[in-house]
Amino acid sequence: MTFDLRRKPGLAGIVAVVLLLPALAYVAGAIVGNGTERDAPAQVETTAAPPAPAPEPVIVAKLEPPKPIVRTMAIENGDNLMDVLVNAGAERAEAHVAIQSLKGVYDPRRDLRVGDKLQVTLGPVSMEPTTQTEGLDYYLSSLRLPVTYDREVLVDREDAGSFVAREVELPLETEFVRVSGQIDSSLFVNGRDAGIPISVLIELIRIYSFDVDFQRDIWNGDSFEIMFERQRNADDVIVNNGDVHYAKLTLRGTQLPLYRFETSKGTIDYFTAKGESVRKALMKTPLDGARLSSRFGKRKHPILGYTRLHAGVDFAAPTGTPIYAAGDGTVVMATVNGGYGKYIKIRHNGTYSTAYAHLNGYARGVRSGKRVRQGQVIGYVGSTGRSTGPHLHYEIHRDGRQINPLALKLPSGEKLKGERLAAFQVHRESLDTHFAALASPHLVANRSDQPDCDGNVDTC
Repeated sequence: MTFDLRRKPGLAGIVAVVLLLPALAYVAGAIVGNGTERDAPAQVETTAAPPAPAPEPVIVAKLEPPKPIVRTMAIENGDNLMDVLVNAGAERAEAHVAIQSLKGVYDPRRDLRVGDKLQVTLGPVSMEPTTQTEGLDYYLSSLRLPVTYDREVLVDREDAGSFVAREVELPLETEFVRVSGQIDSSLFVNGRDAGIPISVLIELIRIYSFDVDFQRDIWNGDSFEIMFERQRNADDVIVNNGDVHYAKLTLRGTQLPLYRFETSKGTIDYFTAKGESVRKALMKTPLDGARLSSRFGKRKHPILGYTRLHAGVDFAAPTGTPIYAAGDGTVVMATVNGGYGKYIKIRHNGTYSTAYAHLNGYARGVRSGKRVRQGQVIGYVGSTGRSTGPHLHYEIHRDGRQINPLALKLPSGEKLKGERLAAFQVHRESLDTHFAALASPHLVANRSDQPDCDGNVDTC
């Protein structure tokens, strides 16, 4: 069926209204909604605002007072103290005043040595805080001068600009060192290789030089042991190798221990285990109850009949009178020697020897290579060889040449007695105990533990 809207206007209007109602409703709702939002109170949602970032810290450079400048100056060949101080930054006039203050304490011409290390301190003229050192003025503040391993001289500036010098003692730690070894080359070589410093070896040889000829008396298989002291400074560096307190040489089975001890006169010497000083004079009369029958010098020989040098002294004594060794040493001859008859020669050290001629016989055990002690019986008076009667012909040789025994003057050490001997025996036992308690140090491999031999330390 077809509707013709033109014909039926009433129906067309109804249709139009029906079609327009939804649109009108939508528009009306929108208008009503807008009106509600405008008229109702506003609903506002609030949230906490994030905190404002903290301001960046302002870094301000801290100004500090300028610090002193400390310089170490090594003394070289040709240096003088004035030039060293000027090169370190001191004004020449101030350096002159500082050097003048050393009078009576330190002599730069005598005491300043190649290898010394001087510490020069320069203080800032102004103490105003600053962050830079360039362009600042400095003055000589102080000076340190080495004197010995245990002393130094300090030179300090006073408020008035003058200087004052004084000598101070350095703090040191003393320790004892034990070293021992066998000899297959020489005492010097084997001792050095075992770790004994050269200066200690020289002292060891010196204290034994009264009794031992180090060129002839040392044999392969002999041995040595020693206990000496050394000092370390505050930096734990060895600065000195000191005194020998105990030593022992064993020469072909004979033990020769020596101990350092103070004599009754307050001096230091070395003593045997019996308390006898190593400084022994050779006996001028090596037998008792003898009469001097012929002196040293030219004389007419009673058998040969012509004048010749009598190179010794004669002591008339009955046959069989004991003859004593004039000093500690080694027998180098004990045999018939031409016109001397039965003859003994003893080498006491590298300088002195003694000879005994016209003997009737030798004491038991006296033979070439045997060590003897001063006062030990070595033979008996006789008249062998070219002799007119029983007597002892006695000679002293110095460097291989005969000298007058009666004119010889040798330093003689002390034989401890009484309270001094008792004190020595206690001291000796203490040293023996201390030596036994020390473990032998491993010194050979670590030579860096020794003082610097390029300087003036003479203990390397």
